[in-house]
Amino acid sequence: MIWDALQLSLLVSILATVWVGIVGTASGLLLARKRFPGRAFLDLLVTLPLILPPTVTGYYLILLLGRKGLLGAFIYDWTGFSFVFAWQGAALAGGVVALPIMVRAARAAFLDVPVAFEHASYVLGRNRITTFMKVTLPLARNGLVSGLILSFARAIGEFGATLMIAGNIPGRTQTMPLAIYEAFATGEDALAQSLAVILTVISGIVILTTEWLLRSKGR
Repeated sequence: MIWDALQLSLLVSILATVWVGIVGTASGLLLARKRFPGRAFLDLLVTLPLILPPTVTGYYLILLLGRKGLLGAFIYDWTGFSFVFAWQGAALAGGVVALPIMVRAARAAFLDVPVAFEHASYVLGRNRITTFMKVTLPLARNGLVSGLILSFARAIGEFGATLMIAGNIPGRTQTMPLAIYEAFATGEDALAQSLAVILTVISGIVILTTEWLLRSKGR
């Protein structure tokens, strides 16, 4: 049980971090560099999962991506696939609740990049893509990596939204937090303690890694 829950937690957290890294970085860059109609709404949308109870976030995910959801119905009719009671739903839930962390980290990282450096790159004949890859991204790297690590930590510890959309099916959707809850609820204290210690160690490593990156950035 411990290995199954740990393996699934790592899988869904890694996948959640990958898509959060892409969407969060793009959103953070957009919010840091652009002024456009709907900017405040986008900021609100990506921040809400940070404020809402995870169960509410999970409920909205069901309304959107459940088998009868606004988008989920089309996905299910066309492919026969549903995020509900699937490990992919756990990855989605973990990513959604972690997204605000990545967006805020990316936004702060890009705001710290001097615009003058980018303008100098344009003057030297580099286009926007090259400037982003060669100038902006390296200067924002530590902030982005910190955001990714913290997003991973948030995703691996997600409980409420995961329970709502993916359920708690051992071997299929039961992540570490769900396994801890079930072990405690059924009186398996030794198992609950073992799972909790493992998750605490992983979280501690994440915190230490983030602190190291922040210190190295300040040098």
